[in-house]
Amino acid sequence: MQLSGKELIFKIMNNEEVNRTPWIPYTGVQVGSLTNTTADKLLQSEELLFSNLIEAHKLYGPDGIPVIFDLQIEAEILGCELMWAEKAPPSVKTHPLSENKEIEFRLPEKSDGRLPIVLNVMERMKKEVGEKTALYGLICGPLTLASHLRGMNLFMDMYEDEEFVQNLIDICTDVFLRIADFYIEAGMDIIAAVDPIVSQISPDTFEQFLHKPFSKIFEYLRKKKIYNGFFVCGDATKNLEVMCHTKPDSISIDENIDIVKAKKITDSYNIVISGNIPLTTVMLLGNQQDNQKNAIELIEKLGKKNFILAPGCDMPYDVPSENIIGISQAVQNPHATNVFLKDYHKEKLNIEVTMPDYSSLEKPLIEVFTIDSATCAACGYMTLAAMQMKEIFGDRIDVIEQKITNQENVAKLEIIGLKNLPTMLINGEAKFISIIPTRVKLKNEIEKYLKIN
Repeated sequence: MQLSGKELIFKIMNNEEVNRTPWIPYTGVQVGSLTNTTADKLLQSEELLFSNLIEAHKLYGPDGIPVIFDLQIEAEILGCELMWAEKAPPSVKTHPLSENKEIEFRLPEKSDGRLPIVLNVMERMKKEVGEKTALYGLICGPLTLASHLRGMNLFMDMYEDEEFVQNLIDICTDVFLRIADFYIEAGMDIIAAVDPIVSQISPDTFEQFLHKPFSKIFEYLRKKKIYNGFFVCGDATKNLEVMCHTKPDSISIDENIDIVKAKKITDSYNIVISGNIPLTTVMLLGNQQDNQKNAIELIEKLGKKNFILAPGCDMPYDVPSENIIGISQAVQNPHATNVFLKDYHKEKLNIEVTMPDYSSLEKPLIEVFTIDSATCAACGYMTLAAMQMKEIFGDRIDVIEQKITNQENVAKLEIIGLKNLPTMLINGEAKFISIIPTRVKLKNEIEKYLKIN
């Protein structure tokens, strides 16, 4: 008897071997592209979100699917103003705690913000496809939510006001658990904490501020008999072990991490790993064969136990639907796909790139290489850290974000030899790799280059 996608996911979460690798397309704003619906409209309309999700479900043949991928829902409820975009989730525009540390939040109610839209769509998805498809409820993790509320000051607070940081993270954890209760009641099968900023801190900082909150989250969900997940973006290699110590059912990673090496760590704790089809270089900029080839390679390397195939994170809006359909085909019939791809080789980028003459710059050039600051929280806060230096140095420095959604920047990555995103360069030298610098540390580093110039 053939298992449904939901049954496959549940067996994997129970650490059982299955007959084929399950797959979850992280369909966030990308589903809007199916009907030319912009992200800002999609994420603020029950009917548009539901109808586009149903269309994506028909096309992509998922074993599991998130109802919404928006890490700003909780922040908006707690007082953050959002900046909306046509091809990306909203970003946080203002931080209620940026100028003071007076925490006066109440726990969310079902009627707050966009929760009525989300909860209604969850209930409708449960009724429409929930019998055979595992439904994911994604919630902003406590560190990322704390950074939304406090802004860049949070990273300095970790050194100067540890008590405040812990109190804020504890409150954000309580917010998470309240939202989790709402999502469970609406029919979600798996609740995941999505906390991209985790990749930007050290293991010691994680243990100090986050071990207890995440352990509390996963223990709470276990008692509710709900499967759980821990999503992280960026190069969180250094934090995989401490993440495992919090005992999640699964960990989801992106292309910044070597998933074969990572699985050895997660397997030692009997934790499922999910990932990590590259979002930009393969899904967005590649063709259908590139996506199928990458999917097959991951399946062959990682097997049919403790592994779920998925994109590295929320898919960009412009990922061609045929690429996602191709992955689904590869998952459903890997042997036939392998035969089809036998003689296929990915074409190398043939792009002329003009690199800056770093040795002859008149003033320091700060480049932040990102997936996209509009869609990646870690990328956004690193870019913001760089942009804030203009307030100090003005026209004495140049600051630019290099998004790899641009093919020329992908080629630049290869020339420079960068492997991880986000990364901040000064005059072509990688200074901060998957770590957001404090304001003081970055200021001091820039001053070194001003003296040289």
